[in-house]
Amino acid sequence: MNPANSRKLTRRTVVAGSAAGAAALATLNHRHRGIAMASAQSTPAATPGAAGMTSAPFGTLNGKDVELYTLTNANGMSVSLMTYGATIQSIMVPDRDGEMANVCLGFDNIEDYATKSPFFGATIGRYANRIALGQFELNGETYQIAINNDPNTLHGGNRGFDKYVWDAEDASGDDGPAVTFSRLSPDGEENYPGNLQVAVTYTLTDDDELRLDYSATTDATTVINLTNHVYLNLAGEGTSNILDHVMQLNASQYTPVDATAIPIGGVQPVAGTAFDFTTAKPIGQDIRVGSDEQIVLGRGYDHNWVLDREEGDDTTLFDAGNVTDPASGRMITCLTTEPGLQFYSGNFLDGTYAGTSGHVYRQGDAFTLETQHYPDSPNQPDFPTTTLEPGDEFVSTTVFRFGGAE
Repeated sequence: MNPANSRKLTRRTVVAGSAAGAAALATLNHRHRGIAMASAQSTPAATPGAAGMTSAPFGTLNGKDVELYTLTNANGMSVSLMTYGATIQSIMVPDRDGEMANVCLGFDNIEDYATKSPFFGATIGRYANRIALGQFELNGETYQIAINNDPNTLHGGNRGFDKYVWDAEDASGDDGPAVTFSRLSPDGEENYPGNLQVAVTYTLTDDDELRLDYSATTDATTVINLTNHVYLNLAGEGTSNILDHVMQLNASQYTPVDATAIPIGGVQPVAGTAFDFTTAKPIGQDIRVGSDEQIVLGRGYDHNWVLDREEGDDTTLFDAGNVTDPASGRMITCLTTEPGLQFYSGNFLDGTYAGTSGHVYRQGDAFTLETQHYPDSPNQPDFPTTTLEPGDEFVSTTVFRFGGAE
């Protein structure tokens, strides 16, 4: 498969012309910018066996109230999401015996999110993953973003989307309880160009699917790469490491990186390497054996897999793969419209984080399935483009489907 830049950034044209573009942007701003709902305005409170949404205070940060929204489906599965960072705070799912557990790493207070969190469950932007040396060029102008992962920029810069309190509004409908988080990222924020109006809607269906729908518009040419950085442990957060989890990915290529985690250019086949998950195998099978240079550089997996989707198809949900915990029987399947999947095996969890259960998180205690465009795409012309133009709308969807292993 050739991941050439003919595979465009997922987008749809919403308007043509600068004046009309400004009007459309204002309309989208009005649509997406709301005030966090009070509990009385929520969908009717969820009860066991009934779908619904509730909200509750989660603390105050820099004078701003942070709200926690809990979506519950008819099966009793629930997902809690907070306005700080448009963040997934917990995911309660049953095991093979019907016992519920939170499979999402996180904290039980806003202070830890603000001071300690390594992006637990957060929406990442304006550009997820890394940009080499924090530099990129658009229309002949070079932009310098803060270096926060020396010598590169990681997950947006010093203050990415994960460090803002977002607006929220009820988006519940026939598909299930849902909440939309939105914010305006102003021109020049972290030195990115353009006023970017961005929104992400979380929907919990009765099929035990958590659906993430992203959208964004801009009034100036910019770059965008959005993802969610939820850390998962299907055995239950804090209970054990994930090296015995079994993973299968529909990706026959990946993008090798240098010592600073920047792609070295081009793609390479996974066949014959530790990165081959085309057939299911334990995550830890090849982490501590052999001498794969890429595993050594990342202290485990922290790489982008090139999904085996049809060339030019950036709108259809593609089955990226799945992860199963044999002990509990829990399974997650990931579907996405994105071209890449950054799989991270929790290599830098270092025992300094005590999570919602009180357990301390250590190396290998979680994994991430970060659906996104490739790292450093603005500087890699052969990668799918991440440029967003005025008059276009960025759209992207990822679905996390929970269930039991067959």
